[in-house]
Amino acid sequence: MRDEDISPAHVRVGASTQTDTRAAVREATACIDPRDTCFVLALMPQSFDREVMAQELTRHMDGVPVFGCTTAGQITAHGYETGALQLIAFPREHFRCASLLIEPLKPISITEIAAQATRHAVRFQRTAGWNRLALILSDGLSKQEDLLISTLETVLDDLPVFGGSAGDGLSFGETLILHNGQFRSNVALLMLLETDLQFQGIGFDHFLPTDTQLVITDADPEERLVKEINGAPAAQEYARLVGCGVADLSPQIFAENPILVRYNQNYYVRAISSVKDGQALSFLAAIDDGVVLTLGKGTEIIKTLEAGLGVSGPGGLTPDFILGFDCVLRKLEIEQKQLGGEASALFRAHKVLGFNTYGEQHCGVHMNQTFVGVAFFDPAGRALG
Repeated sequence: MRDEDISPAHVRVGASTQTDTRAAVREATACIDPRDTCFVLALMPQSFDREVMAQELTRHMDGVPVFGCTTAGQITAHGYETGALQLIAFPREHFRCASLLIEPLKPISITEIAAQATRHAVRFQRTAGWNRLALILSDGLSKQEDLLISTLETVLDDLPVFGGSAGDGLSFGETLILHNGQFRSNVALLMLLETDLQFQGIGFDHFLPTDTQLVITDADPEERLVKEINGAPAAQEYARLVGCGVADLSPQIFAENPILVRYNQNYYVRAISSVKDGQALSFLAAIDDGVVLTLGKGTEIIKTLEAGLGVSGPGGLTPDFILGFDCVLRKLEIEQKQLGGEASALFRAHKVLGFNTYGEQHCGVHMNQTFVGVAFFDPAGRALG
């Protein structure tokens, strides 16, 4: 068992960097007692044997529900990692949970999702004096998170919803959700939580808009594919605006030169994932013809990370832990700038546990290159949404 750098009082944490699936589960579950656990959140790389992982987690957790997903990296007690299995056990003393698997995501039925989520929320009985929130984990390649989160935000209007899209490193091949002992794609997992802990939502990025605007003049919204920008081939025009050649476009270039969309007086990142057929750009969030976008400019990512994580509760309480959903493009930029050690130190100092995503969900919006989180505090006083 590795020595952990953080010790939240109100959740139990286990992790392993073993490459053998059975050994990793055995090590990560060693400090979790199923007898006092409400549910476990499992965050893992795609490289594990999924059938063995599901079987071993079910066996070691002795009937306790295990929810989770594949990731594009993990935030463990040591900070950023890429090959770790992380388990976060939420104890019965402080948490209640009801889960709903939403499938299929594609083709998506907004009406059916709304009806399912509404029924699910009605059945989840309230505990007097406890606070409520919702977590959403979704297939990060489904391209349906925008409609999903806006629908949930509408029907769960009394619950703040936080979440992240499952990842697959930087491969963008297959992303999976774990529910009821099975890994599935083309699904989302909605978890309604009750807790006697206080909580506060977090959401921030490190970009400011520039004066450079772009108009999407040809797009395939269902595939999040942009074919033309400003009337020119999309990859060619984007490369011209950021000052490089089409052949030089890469995840690093996309991470450092994001495109922003304005919504409700705020700017949100619409991240590019790749170049398609040498001319089109594939996006990680909703895009459409006629949308006016703005080229973004980065500020100091470590300073914004430190400021964003520095939340406090009523009476100046510091978080017991922060559950974090951090875009993989943020991690990529941090690593490119050789700032991984500083970022990991901040995650340790602020007790952040979570994973790197293909997209983040908060305030009814699916976004990219953003840190979204929930800070949990000692159970005294009133929750902050």
